[in-house]
Amino acid sequence: MSYNEPPNYGTPPPPPAGGYGYGGNVGGGDHPQGTLILVLGILSIVCCGIFTGIPAIIMGKKALEESKTANYNNAGLIKAGWICGIIGTAWSVIVIVIYAIIFLAALGSN
Repeated sequence: MSYNEPPNYGTPPPPPAGGYGYGGNVGGGDHPQGTLILVLGILSIVCCGIFTGIPAIIMGKKALEESKTANYNNAGLIKAGWICGIIGTAWSVIVIVIYAIIFLAALGSN
């Protein structure tokens, strides 16, 4: 080795799994159920009511809790599906109650 050559220290170690300064998965991607939650929420408003609204509410609440720690890119999509699920379920319950009142009123008039 001469004085003009840089010293050879070998290959450097690989970076940590989560990147420098992070411990593991730091999120940043899309939640895998985000689109499904939005579709279920919209369907609950349009046609299916309780049948798709309740799953949208349950899955949306769980995904929103997960997005607080994982920093998903589609948290707004999840929240929109969750809110649509609430609106669709509430609307369905209101319609069912109105139909029940009309049905009972028709029975009482006979």
